[in-house]
Amino acid sequence: MSTSILLVEDNATDEKLTLLAFKQSGIATDIVVQRDGAAALDYLFGTGKYAGTPPPRLPRIILLDLKLPRIDGIEVLRRIRADERTKLIPVVVLTASNEEEDLARSYQSGANAYVRKPVDFTEFAAAAKNLASFWLLLNESPPAGTP
Repeated sequence: MSTSILLVEDNATDEKLTLLAFKQSGIATDIVVQRDGAAALDYLFGTGKYAGTPPPRLPRIILLDLKLPRIDGIEVLRRIRADERTKLIPVVVLTASNEEEDLARSYQSGANAYVRKPVDFTEFAAAAKNLASFWLLLNESPPAGTP
């Protein structure tokens, strides 16, 4: 059975690298990509272009960049944590930012993990495989319907 990841990433190169890294990890994964914070929230909550469509299968994990157009990653994270439907979904901030303030704000806003994107693809692929292994295979998610 495939599992679902929501990747929120505005950089096309980082998106391609992430998708390739997960493909190479060997873990069967269905990845949905949203390219800005507003689109990610619309997808999760059935608003905007997703209004009137059946609700999506909520992802098992969200990989969230911080520096996003329209609505930044911190605000996306706050809205995810404020809603009963999504507050327990693990959110991993996956960013190039090395600013300590971003790190602190991410955890204060409810991030489960903060991962800096490695520059080298081999390191990036290894990081993606480790993320997938832990969050999709080892970590036990709360039962469906848990408030």
